[in-house]
This record gives sequence, C-alpha cells and structure tokens, in this order.
Amino acid sequence: MAYALLRPLLFALDAETAHAASLTALDALTAVGCTGMLGGKHVACARRVMGIEFPNPVGLAAGLDKNGEHIDGLAALGFGFIEIGTVTPRPQPGNPRPRLFRLPVARAIINRMGFNNLGVAYLLDRVRRARYRGVLGINIGKNFDTPIERAADDYLACLKQVYPLASYVTVNISSPNTRNLRALQQAEELGPLLAVLKLEQQRLTDRHGKYVPLAVKIAPDLEPGQLAAIAALLCEHKIDAVIATNTTLDRSTVRGQPGADEAGGLSGTPLTAKSAGIVRALARELDGALPIIGVGGIMGAGDALAMTNAGASLVQLYSGLIYRGPRLIAESASALCRHIQP
Repeated sequence: MAYALLRPLLFALDAETAHAASLTALDALTAVGCTGMLGGKHVACARRVMGIEFPNPVGLAAGLDKNGEHIDGLAALGFGFIEIGTVTPRPQPGNPRPRLFRLPVARAIINRMGFNNLGVAYLLDRVRRARYRGVLGINIGKNFDTPIERAADDYLACLKQVYPLASYVTVNISSPNTRNLRALQQAEELGPLLAVLKLEQQRLTDRHGKYVPLAVKIAPDLEPGQLAAIAALLCEHKIDAVIATNTTLDRSTVRGQPGADEAGGLSGTPLTAKSAGIVRALARELDGALPIIGVGGIMGAGDALAMTNAGASLVQLYSGLIYRGPRLIAESASALCRHIQP
C-alpha cells in the first residue's frame, strides 16, 4: 500500500531523479528495519540452478543498482537473488541526461543510460561493505571507448576482479546503448569471446578454489537463425546459463505514444510477449543443455508463470518494480512456488 501512495509523487519527478530518491529512501528504511512498510515479503521456495541454491526463483535484474550501493536494501524486499551492474573496468558517466523515460500508458520505460557506473573497483568495495550473504550476480560489460575488437580485454579484466565475490557473473553483450556492443552476439565475435572467458574461468577456479558460473545476457531482437547460432555456441563452450532478454529497440507496440520516439532500449509491458517468445525459442534450441533466466516485461504473477512455462528456470524483475512496487516480488515468487509444487 505504501508504494501505491508514493508512486504519484515519484512519477511527478524526472525518472532518473525518482530512481535515485527511491533507492535512498529504501536504504533509510532498511537502516531502521522498516522495509515491510513497502510491502516486501520473503517467500521461501528453494531452487537449484547453475549449481547454486536460490532461496526463491525471483531475482533483481541488472541495471537498477549499477554500483552495488543498495544491496542490503534491495535484498530486504524479498528477492531470491540480486544482480548488480552492469559494471565496466573504468568509471564512465554514461550518456547525457535526460536518458531515462517513462511511458505510463504502456507501463513501459525507455533508457539510454550507456553503462553509467563508477567502475569495478568501486563496486567491489560496496559489495565488501554489504551485509548481504545471499546469491549475488555481477553483470560485466565493456567501456564505451574500448574498440569492439578489444572488448574481450574489458570482460576479462572485470571477470578477474569480480570472480572472488560473485555467486555468478553475467556477460552483457546485449545492451543497445553502447555502440556496436550487440555485434558481439554475432557468431564470429561471440565464439572467440566465450572461448577466452571459459579459459579464464577455469584459471580462476583453480586460483580461488571455487567455481563461479558464467551467464550470457542476450537481446530480444534476434532473428531465429541468430538465436540458433547463439544457442549452439553457448552449448559448445559450456556456458552455465543464458539470460533472456535485455531491452528492445522495437517500437511497434508503443508507436504514437508520448516519448516513444526517444532513443534507447524499451522495457516493461511492451516487452512481455517478445521476451517470453525468445525464451520459448531458446528453450527449444537448448533442449535442457543449460538453464534460462527469463527477464523482460514481468509485470505480474501471470507474466512470471508464462516465463517459466516458456522455459525459464528463474526470473528477474526491473520495470515491473517501477510500476507495481515491491509487492510484485512476493506475488511472483508465491505464484512460482505454487506452480512447482507436486
């Protein structure tokens, strides 16, 4: 109920200002043990994926806490896992503001943030300071000014640094807001990248005495042939999971709405069917070879169920939180827990 009262006030602010204000308020409520006022509730329903025990199958998608500054507050809302980032080797400001836009009629968001973050060293400092000891994914990317042919260097630099503190690491090759990044989804680019990352993963496993799974995050705007090629490479290189999907460049579902022509990736309700469709097609291609984490347009329990029915083992939320608030977490987790009971 509290979020329903707060939302009109937040929506009266610029979207990025409201985002920062919400997280600051969450931190303050967490510090005094009052996150229950926002409707957050922990639902226990363990699921083992990637060799990791997840307390429940509903997680936070990357992008909401890019620098790992709000881990404890977000964890208090009842997520089964938290994914932070995307983080790059060096700090970068991202794209100029404004760069985050709401489309309330469509229950959608457009962002062109551009991997704005304070760098991997800062993020790791925040992770060390956090009290949270649950499942933590760290999403890694490349700096905007790193040439695409040197992208592997940035991913390797991040992987080496985040490996000791991550439960799993996500390789983000699908943001539409870093120039040429999605070119890494092409088979001739993706194969060599996965090869060097898997080799480094093995070295780090030996060095640290623990195996940290690798996931790859893909776009929703892939043709069937591209999706089949990606699935084959994920299997060939024994990647541990795939996250489907990132935001879309497709505007067909919001054409003519105020703000719909803003550049960037579209998320929220317009992404629901597209993401579930990619998950369904990916599940057919993978045939159980590796798990899928479904994300994109989950705005209610029904969407979470549809995503798992399409083939996802876990789901993640982002835009749905902006429109529905923390109650969406428990609502989705409870529905999925009932769904998997015998």
